[in-house]
Amino acid sequence: MIDALNLRTLMTPTNLRLLGAPIFIIMVLSMMVLPLPPFALDLFFTFNIATAVMVLLVAMYTRKPLEFSVFPTVLLVTTLLRLALNVASTRIVLLEGHTGPDAAGKVIEAFGYFLVGGNTAIGLVVFGILVLINFVVITKGAGRIAEVSARFTLDAMPGKQMAIDADLNAGLIDENEAKKRRKEVAQESDFYGAMDGASKFVRGDAVAGILILLINIIGGLVVGTVQHNMAMGLAIETYTLLTIGDGLVAQIPALIISVAAGLVVSRVGDEGDVGGLVIAQVFSNPQVLILTGVIIGVLGLIPGMPNLVFILIAGALFFLAWNRRKQIEREGSVAAAREATAAPAPVTDSLEASWNDVTPVDVLGLEVGYRLIPMVDKSQDGELLKRIRGLRKKFAQDVGFLAAPVHIRDNLELKPNAYRITLKGVEIGGGEAYPGQFLAINPGRVTGTLAGRETRDPAFNLPAVWIDATQREQAHALGYTVVDASTVVATHLNHLILAHAAELLGRQETQALLDHIGKDAPKLIEDLVPGLVPIGVVQRVLQYLLEEGVNIRDMRTIIESLAEAAPRTQDPLELTSRVREGLGRSIVQSLFPGNAEIQVMVLEPTLERILTQAMAASGEGGAMEPGLADTLLKQTAELAQRQEDIGLPPVLLVPPPLRWLLSRFLRRAVPSLRVIANSEVPESRTIRVTSMVGGGA
Repeated sequence: MIDALNLRTLMTPTNLRLLGAPIFIIMVLSMMVLPLPPFALDLFFTFNIATAVMVLLVAMYTRKPLEFSVFPTVLLVTTLLRLALNVASTRIVLLEGHTGPDAAGKVIEAFGYFLVGGNTAIGLVVFGILVLINFVVITKGAGRIAEVSARFTLDAMPGKQMAIDADLNAGLIDENEAKKRRKEVAQESDFYGAMDGASKFVRGDAVAGILILLINIIGGLVVGTVQHNMAMGLAIETYTLLTIGDGLVAQIPALIISVAAGLVVSRVGDEGDVGGLVIAQVFSNPQVLILTGVIIGVLGLIPGMPNLVFILIAGALFFLAWNRRKQIEREGSVAAAREATAAPAPVTDSLEASWNDVTPVDVLGLEVGYRLIPMVDKSQDGELLKRIRGLRKKFAQDVGFLAAPVHIRDNLELKPNAYRITLKGVEIGGGEAYPGQFLAINPGRVTGTLAGRETRDPAFNLPAVWIDATQREQAHALGYTVVDASTVVATHLNHLILAHAAELLGRQETQALLDHIGKDAPKLIEDLVPGLVPIGVVQRVLQYLLEEGVNIRDMRTIIESLAEAAPRTQDPLELTSRVREGLGRSIVQSLFPGNAEIQVMVLEPTLERILTQAMAASGEGGAMEPGLADTLLKQTAELAQRQEDIGLPPVLLVPPPLRWLLSRFLRRAVPSLRVIANSEVPESRTIRVTSMVGGGA
């Protein structure tokens, strides 16, 4: 019973699938040492041919190389199978060849007699041509492509990883998608590396085929004439034809597998099966078909040419051109009908003006030139629309409130490839994008130059080049960060939204945020608004925080800090200072992650005293002597740059009364500088002064 139970467990489909590969490999290796009957050889040779054809068809219908990632292993296994069959067939040819042409099975007999007409010379020529085609042309070319692809793929990995990180940081993809893309990059590198090595198997198989042919012919002559007393002519004819049949039945599947390898590694660009891509890219232009038909037709009129054949081919090309032109006209008619259906009804002069004609200004707007319309067209599944949806979601998660939707419209006054980003009707940014091309951004450490349209990255003002899709891998290999047109626009939009987050937080957004918090803590909101603080003051406090790069995700701490300070003051600046103290731990954590030392710049004591006296004398306006202001700006900018050069965030630590004055004063000159107050630093963090502003005065 136990044995029967174990047998049933072993025979499950999952276990059989796991055992199939080891059993097959052991069987192939056994063929090299165990004699096989002719029928078994026929069976395995037929299986070898069927496997080669199957691999070729899979390679043709594979949409991208990684879908056939097991191909290097298949290449090794099929090569091993052919060599094992060569060994097994050689054994039978030498042992039983004297008995007749079917001594090694019907398959070898068919290839040796019927395919080459039983002619030894023809068989040798055909075999030699097949070996040359396989070894010199297909295998060598596929191996070279795999070698170059492996090298460029490996060199391009850092750039691809940077592009994935950039999309993740911009909110265009989530963490799961980033992990998936990183895995695909690693798999692509491994695949081409494996193909580079596996192509050597096929080349070695071709060399082995030539050597096996010579060994079989020489060995057959010796065995036939010495052991079986055959006449020299009969021995040459018998063993040579059997050997040629054996070689052909092995080389034809090898040639098919080599073609499959070439198809896999030579794929470039679009996803799709080979047949569909060839038809779409070669036979899609009617003008090309017509010109080709004219040329073939003229050649067919030359005396002595096979006129009928040329005329038939020319006619077929003309028919294809006519059919393709009709198809293009039908597609144009359908598109025109769709546009006509979607077009709004014309406005008649009889309609009076109404309040419906007064349209509010969009909070966030994106205007595009006509060549960028497919990127934002919902009916065409515009890629930019998906990125903008992901961008708003990422913004809400990182900053703490939901920004207004981005209203997208076309603008014929813009250049065809231009776009413009507006905030409350005012342009805050713009640029140009080229669909179908890629922007290669120079992060500062590229190893070469690219041919293309030179420009600058609109989001971060880095030098960049617009390149064709064919240059993408080269750009990755040179160290460029390569992004498509929709990513360029989305990244620019994301950068501007983050920079203007305070202006996007209006009264309506503030109320929606408080309502959202009130679902979980209704009493907290009821006690604060409007009892202690008007909603306008709450909005201004939140805007002050956003202006200085502080997110408002921790609304519970913000509301509790406001509720605690509101009975003593209603001044938004003073309330913001109290809220920043409550958020001190998260503010410091965002600048100095972990529990490492807080390495900051500070004011020289004399300068600190002068600024404190100036603020006390002039109030919150903080009037400052021009020479002192100029010196303060220059020294702060120099020290902030020094902080960034050593990999530290530029942070200035000051007394609480000076924080707002210096933050507002230095923000325009040193945008990356963050000014924090002593009271915002948690007691558990250690402070280390790296430099002193005013120390050289």
